[in-house]
Amino acid sequence: MTALAKIHVAKKQLGLDDDSYRDVLERTVGHRTAKGLTEAQCGKVLEEMNRLGFKSSSGALRKALEGRFAKKLQALWIAGWNLGIVRNRDDHALLAFVKRQTGLDHTRFLHHPEDAAKAIEALKAWLARDGGVDWGKWKDWEPDNGCRIAMAQCLRLDSENGARDFWPTVCKAGGISAPNQFKSERDWQAAMNELGRRIRAAEKAA
Repeated sequence: MTALAKIHVAKKQLGLDDDSYRDVLERTVGHRTAKGLTEAQCGKVLEEMNRLGFKSSSGALRKALEGRFAKKLQALWIAGWNLGIVRNRDDHALLAFVKRQTGLDHTRFLHHPEDAAKAIEALKAWLARDGGVDWGKWKDWEPDNGCRIAMAQCLRLDSENGARDFWPTVCKAGGISAPNQFKSERDWQAAMNELGRRIRAAEKAA
């Protein structure tokens, strides 16, 4: 597989939309398209993709789970991974969790909100209890749960100064220059992935 092909694999695995993808290219190599990049430039982009959570050794794209509520469940599951409380980020582990909560074998069988709520609320409770996520804060940021999760990550990394240093930390982690550039869940993903990498590294070193 060529380096350019790997970049496109990384884009899909990380779930980057076109604007987020082009932002990564621009801040890494100064271009908003990968066309015409040298091998060295592609290497720099891949290094950044790896920092954001791309697993080049996975050998396959991360496929989206099927079902009306699958996207939300996957987002919460990866949030748990980035908080250091989910130990297996793979979808089969999420599906096992969903089955324990609902009795259903797959997210595609979650047709009714009350069934999905069993798994969603159980995940949110876990993230609050063991991950420190405060779902009641930042009502002005609804529905950007990335803000709440990133705050919990900062507090896990630095319980004394995490809240005070929140904005400088998440802006730097996400490659964003100012807080007002966080406009959606997608904008928080790079920051959450980087903070998650730091949490897992700290746990490994402990």
